[in-house]
Amino acid sequence: MKTAKILLVEDNEDDVALMLRAFKINKIPNEVVIARNGVEALDLLMGEKTIQPCLVILDLKLPKVNGLQVLQSIRENVNTRNYPIIILTTSVEQEDVIKSYELGANSYIRKPVEFEKFSKAVEQLGLYWLFLNEPNPKYHERR
Repeated sequence: MKTAKILLVEDNEDDVALMLRAFKINKIPNEVVIARNGVEALDLLMGEKTIQPCLVILDLKLPKVNGLQVLQSIRENVNTRNYPIIILTTSVEQEDVIKSYELGANSYIRKPVEFEKFSKAVEQLGLYWLFLNEPNPKYHERR
């Protein structure tokens, strides 16, 4: 059975490796497509060869185009506005939390520093967004 893709927008190689390891440990079968900056993310979602992810995991501190700008662009585009978007960031700035929700983030999660806690957060994230949540069938292939 083909699984829907997850778009991970993350520029930190260590965090990408941790996320992929946590997905593997928690047996999340979805293909993970990685964008290493905001421009790559927007191109994957709105460029010539687009993907339709079942979930976007978005860091805020990105090169070229920051995460808040990516979030705003996704929500302003008729073809992408309904994608579930989780902000996964190290930012503890209250303004980032407020702005993320104002721009339409579905969830805001601070990255745990310890791998065990990080892995548990990914397990819970995957359980809810990939197995419990019913996606909009208009925009996503069935898991």
